[in-house]
Parts: sequence; structure tokens; C-alpha cells
Amino acid sequence: QVQLVESGGGLVQPGGSLRLSCAASGSRISIYNMGWYRQAPGKQRELVALITSGGSTNYADSVKGRFTISRDNAKNTVYLQMNNLKPEDTAVYYCNAQHTILSRSNYWGQGTQVSVSS
Repeated sequence: QVQLVESGGGLVQPGGSLRLSCAASGSRISIYNMGWYRQAPGKQRELVALITSGGSTNYADSVKGRFTISRDNAKNTVYLQMNNLKPEDTAVYYCNAQHTILSRSNYWGQGTQVSVSS
């Protein structure tokens, strides 16, 4: 069992930056692929960025070049650095952990709100 707690969300002006953190407990994240997802009002949840247990990354086209996902296995934490934020980035951001072998071992955090507005 993995517990995930996101933090770092808030209100920021267009062009600003935020850094989200996802602190994990209950298990070491080194054996999990970790992802950040977001869900805007009235829309489906979508993948924003993914980092595998080996450190490979993948991004949604809409955030490439602006967002960076990273992980610190020693701190059992995953980060999402978001730069040049746009109003369309407004959403609740969720952290996800997917075990690299056990497909049923999939966990979500409670989410953190990111709002981009002037």
C-alpha cells in the first residue's frame, strides 16, 4: 500500500511557475512508475508527465518544454516543475504510482489545485 500526498499548488499569474511535490509513504517508490495527471472542470483526467522507475520521462504535448518531472527515490518524492504557466493549465493535479510489475498496485493522491489567472 502506498499513500501519496501532493503539495505545492496555488494561484499563479500567467507566465509564472509552481513546483508540485508528491510525498510517498508505505512503500519505496523506486519500484513504481510515477505520474502526474490533471483534471479540469468538466474534462477527463489526463496524463501530464510520467517518469519510469528507470528515470525515463514522457510528457503531454501541451506541456512539453514547460514542465519537468523528476524523482528523488532517497526522499521518496516526485516533483513537477511547471514554468510559463497558462490559464489552460488550471486543474486539480494528481500524483499516481504504478507498480512496475503488479498492475493492480496503482495508487492516487488526493490532488492539489493549480489555478492560473491574472
